[in-house]
Amino acid sequence: MMQLSLVLKTTRQKAFMTQEAFAKELGVTASTINRWEHGKAKPNLTAMKNLKQFCEKHKLQYESIEIEWLNAQNEM
Repeated sequence: MMQLSLVLKTTRQKAFMTQEAFAKELGVTASTINRWEHGKAKPNLTAMKNLKQFCEKHKLQYESIEIEWLNAQNEM
C-alpha cells in the first residue's frame, strides 16, 4: 500500500497539474496541497468529496485515495 501523501501526489501528477492548479480545482490553497503531499496534513471530508469529483472528471482512480485516507483515519 502507498501512503496517502504519495497517492495524492501521484494523482496530481497523472493529471499533469501543478500544486497551484490542483489546489484551485479542489477549492483549497497550494500550501494545503503541499502539506498533504508531505504528510503534514490530511484532506477533510469536503476535500475528499472534491477529490472524488476531480478523479471522475479526469478519469483517474479514486479508490486508492479513499483506501489510504480511511487507513490514515484509523491510525488517529
